[in-house]
Formats: sequence, structure tokens, C-alpha cells
Amino acid sequence: MPYVFAKTLDVPFDEAIERVTDALGERGFGVLTTIDVKATLKKKIDVDFRPYTILGACNPSFAHQALQAEPHIGAMLPCNVIVQAVEGGVEVAAVDPVASMAAVENAALGDVATQVRTILREVVESL
Repeated sequence: MPYVFAKTLDVPFDEAIERVTDALGERGFGVLTTIDVKATLKKKIDVDFRPYTILGACNPSFAHQALQAEPHIGAMLPCNVIVQAVEGGVEVAAVDPVASMAAVENAALGDVATQVRTILREVVESL
């Protein structure tokens, strides 16, 4: 089972991040965390890496539903979206919450994950 929805864009890296952030916002998701992997790897272990950013996206309503259904699910939140430089452009990939939560056997959580999956797929396809 694929665990991400991905699309390659022909735009500058920073513009891709802006587009993803805007598309998430239009669907009720905010970006709680932004991790610049390239800068972190350079600072911590002096490794040069391609531009790669992890956006931690969250919809408070869905997060609340998930936490009510499964108290430990916070260990798997927020939904991560990556933006990375690839040959031919900038790839945006969002986690498939159904795939990432497959090991958690909880029907109520599955319903929330399915709803979030639909939205994240729409976000990526809209870019």
C-alpha cells in the first residue's frame, strides 16, 4: 500500500512551500511545525543535503476526533507533508493517514483517517 500522495511541481522551492501551506489552509489545516532538513543536517552533522522541508500539518477538529478515539494517537500526529528538490522540479508528498494508522485497530480512528486522507489527496492534486 502506498503511504504518500505525491506530485512534482515546476516551481521554485519556496513557492512550492507557499502553495502547499495555502492549499492546506484552504482546507482547514494549519502548519504547526516546519523542519528544514537541509539546514538541520548541515548544522548537526555537517552534511550537504538537497532542499527538503517537513511541514507538520494539523486540522484541530480532526485531531480532536482522533485523540478522543485513540488516546495515544498523538504519537502519530501531525500529518506530515514533505517538500523536496528532485530532478525535474520540487516534489510535494503528503502522508496517507490510512496507511500510517493501519496498525491501530480502531474503527473510529479509521473513519477520521479516511476523511483526512481525502483532504490531503485533494491538497496534493490541487497543486
